[in-house]
Amino acid sequence: MRNSNVERLLLKLLGPAKTDFLFSTLNFPVLLQDWEDGIVTRAELAQAMNMALFEGLLERSPNGRTYTNDAIAKGESVYFDHGALRTVRWASNGALPPGEAAFTRILRPLGFRLNGRYPLDKLGMTGRAYAHEDAPHEIAQFFVSELHPERFSKAFQQAVTNVVSSSKDPLTPAAVSQLWELEREGSLPIEAAYELLPVIVGAFARQHDVPSEADYEALLAESAEMAWISTEGNAFNHATDRVEDVFKLSDEEKAKGRPMKPEVERSRSGRVFQTAYRADSVARDFKSRDGKTVTRQVPGSFYEFITRKRTFDQATRSWVLDLRFDAGNAQGIFKMTANAAK
Repeated sequence: MRNSNVERLLLKLLGPAKTDFLFSTLNFPVLLQDWEDGIVTRAELAQAMNMALFEGLLERSPNGRTYTNDAIAKGESVYFDHGALRTVRWASNGALPPGEAAFTRILRPLGFRLNGRYPLDKLGMTGRAYAHEDAPHEIAQFFVSELHPERFSKAFQQAVTNVVSSSKDPLTPAAVSQLWELEREGSLPIEAAYELLPVIVGAFARQHDVPSEADYEALLAESAEMAWISTEGNAFNHATDRVEDVFKLSDEEKAKGRPMKPEVERSRSGRVFQTAYRADSVARDFKSRDGKTVTRQVPGSFYEFITRKRTFDQATRSWVLDLRFDAGNAQGIFKMTANAAK
């Protein structure tokens, strides 16, 4: 049985075809099998947002779409483990709050809480994971990374300013008020949720103007990750299917000729294993040095796979799924967009 609140939210946002596809494709939290018509809980709104963002990722990643369609054709499904996005912690960020603050103001009212901090020093970044308090194992987590321009050259910092200083704030005053009410009450009337959902989904996008080709090249010379942000903004960098055996899956996808990462990343704990497709190539516009618009092929988003083993929780004296991440794994996965940058 479908949760009618989540279904109604998605029908209004995406229409019946995409809504049916998402319900038939993705895992659905057991918690949400109980609901009150017309009163949308924070977990229901979080799940609806995640499902919409997953669909958006498939729109930008043909390889991810092919994999998902293949899984459905075989009678399987996708267990949405986490989505990742990139931000820039920089004061000259236009109207958009710097770094992850632009998204914690959305995630916290929805019920997400910090679940780990991961230094990504090789990339000049910091990653933070956010898990949902109400259903941490079943509602997809967020891996939010911040890039630190102060760790790069002055020329790089100027290019960052040139790119992101035009950023708009996607949250309307009404959305800010609705998020505040959601955080206070834990739920919203469905009419308010109808208004809020497209705004928060729209926050996961590029908020700044078309970058110049010169700035893109300056950024790319020092950070493929910042160059990616200049064209894609805060869109989902990748979405991840939690699978039983990522090593077996990797071999099978390679045998099909899919653009897989050569090696599976292994966490230091020995409990988290990740691999991915290389980023899909996308056409993006730039402002040329002579003021014209030019189009280049650049790396877009990609699709990832993860296997999580269990760990023994001393507090509860029980085996639980290890929901943590690993800095080494993350930095290896991030290379999926670096390899295609040019």
